[in-house]
Amino acid sequence: MATRKATESAKAPASAKGTARPRRARDSLSREIIVAAADRVVEREGLDRLTFQSIGEELGAHPTSIYRHFRDKDELLLALIDTLRARSYSGGMVATDDWLADLRTQAHLIHDHYMRYPEFALQMALRRPTDFSSMEFSIGALRRGGYGPEQAALYARALGQLIRSASSIQAALTALPADVQDADELTWQMDYRRLDPAEFPEITWAGESLPGVRDPRAWEAALDLLLESIERHAPGA
Repeated sequence: MATRKATESAKAPASAKGTARPRRARDSLSREIIVAAADRVVEREGLDRLTFQSIGEELGAHPTSIYRHFRDKDELLLALIDTLRARSYSGGMVATDDWLADLRTQAHLIHDHYMRYPEFALQMALRRPTDFSSMEFSIGALRRGGYGPEQAALYARALGQLIRSASSIQAALTALPADVQDADELTWQMDYRRLDPAEFPEITWAGESLPGVRDPRAWEAALDLLLESIERHAPGA
């Protein structure tokens, strides 16, 4: 993510600066403290640099002390993802008298969350307890739209999968280095313009109207189509 990686070179770990931190007391760590430290490490150095060693340096604690709270890095990552989701969604999913607008708000919350933490796009595909409230909100909105339990449950799952899929693809692109993103954008634009009109007449016809890889209108258009379809098929419609 550009905003998180922009500070990567400006902020180096304390050990790299040659400053020694006093060791923490043996029993002063907790899961919350460790997760907060992991978040700071990822913010500063990227997900690839997240290790128990780097967290230990961040906290001034021996890495082995982290194993008293998390059995491995995978368990820590899942706890961090839960924390980040709670931070992104907190107070955002509030039911109103407009069930369709509620679904749109929820979609934007999920999409914005992926864009805020693109390093976790793959891991966020896993179902977590924090998803319960999101599913509860979706089914509630669809129920208010007139859907029965079977369709509400199915459409809530389909809507969530489609939103997360589109968001994860876009987020994964933004997690790439800026120069790689720029090169990919240029390749996309140039390659499409070099296609043989005889072989690809429709793409040639669209021409300059082709949106760029990072054009946000593609996401908004996809969301509009999804919600329009849900509204059109609602029993109350």
